[in-house]
Amino acid sequence: MRICALFAVLAVVFAAFMTTVPHALASETGNPASVKGKTYKIGTDTTFAPFEYRENGKMTGIDMELIRGIAKEEGFKVEIQSLGFNAALQALSSNQVDVVIAGMSITDERKASYDFSNPYFQSGIQMAVAANNDDVTGYKDLKGRTVVAKTGSEGESYAKQHADKYGYKVTSVDQSSTMYEMVKSGNAVAVFDDYPVLAYGVSQNNGLKIVTPKVPHGEYGMAVNKGMNADLLAAINDGLNKMIASGEYERIVAQYLGKQGAKEQAKSISGMITDNGDNSAEQQKVGFLGLVKQSMPALLTGLRNTLLITLLSFAIALVLGVAFGLMKVSESKIAAGLANVYIAVFRGTPILVWAFFFYFGVPQLIGHSVNIWVAGALTLSLNSGAYLAEIVRGAVQSVDSGQMEGARSLGLNHRQAMRRVILPQASKIAMPSIINQLVIMIKDSSLLLAIGFGELLYQAQQLYAANFRVTETLLIVGVMYFVAITILTWLANIVDRKVNR
Repeated sequence: MRICALFAVLAVVFAAFMTTVPHALASETGNPASVKGKTYKIGTDTTFAPFEYRENGKMTGIDMELIRGIAKEEGFKVEIQSLGFNAALQALSSNQVDVVIAGMSITDERKASYDFSNPYFQSGIQMAVAANNDDVTGYKDLKGRTVVAKTGSEGESYAKQHADKYGYKVTSVDQSSTMYEMVKSGNAVAVFDDYPVLAYGVSQNNGLKIVTPKVPHGEYGMAVNKGMNADLLAAINDGLNKMIASGEYERIVAQYLGKQGAKEQAKSISGMITDNGDNSAEQQKVGFLGLVKQSMPALLTGLRNTLLITLLSFAIALVLGVAFGLMKVSESKIAAGLANVYIAVFRGTPILVWAFFFYFGVPQLIGHSVNIWVAGALTLSLNSGAYLAEIVRGAVQSVDSGQMEGARSLGLNHRQAMRRVILPQASKIAMPSIINQLVIMIKDSSLLLAIGFGELLYQAQQLYAANFRVTETLLIVGVMYFVAITILTWLANIVDRKVNR
């Protein structure tokens, strides 16, 4: 426990130090001409069509064409890195990229951490349901149901703002494709998303239909670290203005949203162009200890869910592991064959495949949604059960063969010999590996965030999607995982000593 305390103190000191290191301040007004000939790294999302997506292996979309066009106008080069939205923001905060352009809404919270370009797109929110769903025609039909939105998006913000009014629950996930699968599988009844993204997806036959009109909600901007890259930001604004004036902006948008949509956007953006210098509404950053205080309620909820799903899954996995482990060393070829198939299948496939299968695939096969706790427990327990089966098999076979022979010579049958002689010795051999598997399960539970399960890392993701303190939030989470795993390991070792003494 002293190690835990020391680690926590060091983490606090390190993070506090990081948050107090001042940025190199740039001048308030940059010089666009100074960027000519330079190369800048651009961070973006992976799947946010029609703004950024891959076509024939190349990143394309409104954002991609805009940043390439601006670079051409201003005489600089770009290297585009497709990272995912949250990863792109983390890369920007750590100076691994210079700019993020990823359909990023300009908000007061984000202005505390980033400087934004002039707006280049006026967004809005719409709601969509499965194409075959005729029960939900508007917000009033959502009472008592679950909706889904993308983490950190305007759709998520809008959905949460109106959740109490209409009586629905909001689940947030990190990928657009995951949102749509949740709706089609019945695990969510509707999706809230930015209107151009939804409209484009529906036009590409993604299995959804839009049931509400667009609600104007926010503008997109390109972001650089606060107080840095003022010259680049000035060049971006200058290049954007030139593209709007020349009609190139309207031509790009028209490729994806049609001529009418492009005209509306060009008119809206022209009216919103400002010097981007008014930060009077910015929120001020709190210190690291303040961040810990703000984050702890959500993170403790996530930790509770992590421990519950781990312990539940471990109990099931242990039963499966003992059963299939004994089947593998049994005298029955059928039982051994079944055990071999089970172990081969679940050791030979990734956990995420089964998480998606149980949560998205099974509901579409049976025509009924699957509770996310059930899907998570099945995923973890079946995967870990395969590894525990091999641990049990190895432990049984490690017991000296003379022990079985001696037991049989005393008149015990095979089953009695296994229960009274072999298994007590095998449990002592297997216990360290079983404890190690418990630790692995705690860490593997973080993969369930991909299906929206509210474990510890999922809660952290929700927090840094709003406050953009990625490194510090993950540092807090790392300490919490370390402490939880250390305590569970300590308790498991106590049980081991008492049972096997």
